[in-house]
Amino acid sequence: MPLSRALVRYRWLYIMLIPMLAYYLIFKVYPAAYLVIAFQDYWPTTGITGSKWVGLANFAKIFKGTATFSFWQLFSNTLILAVYNLIFYFPVPIILALLLNEVKRLGYKKAVQSMVYLPHFLSWSVLVGLVYVFLGSTGLVNKFLTQAGRPNIAPLMDPQWFRPLIVIEAIWKEAGWGTIIYLAALSGVDEQLYEAAVVDGANRWKQLWHITFPAIRGTIITLFILRMGSFMDTGFEQIYLMSNSKNRTLSQVFDTYIYEEGIRKAHYSFSTALGIFKSIISLILVISTNKIANLVGEEGVY
Repeated sequence: MPLSRALVRYRWLYIMLIPMLAYYLIFKVYPAAYLVIAFQDYWPTTGITGSKWVGLANFAKIFKGTATFSFWQLFSNTLILAVYNLIFYFPVPIILALLLNEVKRLGYKKAVQSMVYLPHFLSWSVLVGLVYVFLGSTGLVNKFLTQAGRPNIAPLMDPQWFRPLIVIEAIWKEAGWGTIIYLAALSGVDEQLYEAAVVDGANRWKQLWHITFPAIRGTIITLFILRMGSFMDTGFEQIYLMSNSKNRTLSQVFDTYIYEEGIRKAHYSFSTALGIFKSIISLILVISTNKIANLVGEEGVY
């Protein structure tokens, strides 16, 4: 079919693509032209053409650190949170999807799906606000403890609770939404496979391991590789809202530090260099995990 004819025939589909294309052009493609400021001593009044070229000086500054900034502390905080999210959060949508797939009562299944989807539509401001309502010094949990004659707790002010709370909040907010792709993959499994497995004497666990899980293995690997692309993105809003003077040594990650340097202190070149450094790490992780997937016989992303 000629291109002109296809454009006319499917014009409404192409029109619906315009907002998505505009989003990526404005917020992804256009800002990429300003990555050059990572190699400059950039200032808005002089612009890109008038700013002094400093080469890799901003990247060198990252590793040297400053009086208020230690690269290795920042890197370790980000890496630990990223690993925690990978270990504890990533499997939850898979397990939840497998459990929901086993539910045969459609009404109950839809009710559970709706309840676990709902937190995704709440902003981090609302969700963190709910956490403060429950776990704050005058929150519901402490009120119950007071009535029970037990001492109050202060997990929000305890640095040891910071990372577990971050992971729990992420699971609470996004685990239900993450099941959508897995449930879509499971919907394509042929029911005759289960019937044949029952005839062969396979119980529910064997059906799950030999039929259900292999059906979404490719999807899991693909999403795992894509997850590596955002491995260093620990979530600015959530961490910024949860941080305080007590947990500052643990809550300072790349995302929050880039905000403080780039927006609050107007160190545009340095913060851009930090962002590029973080993106390079994610790119290496994506290429590496995709290569490993190919070596074990999976298609991967490419």
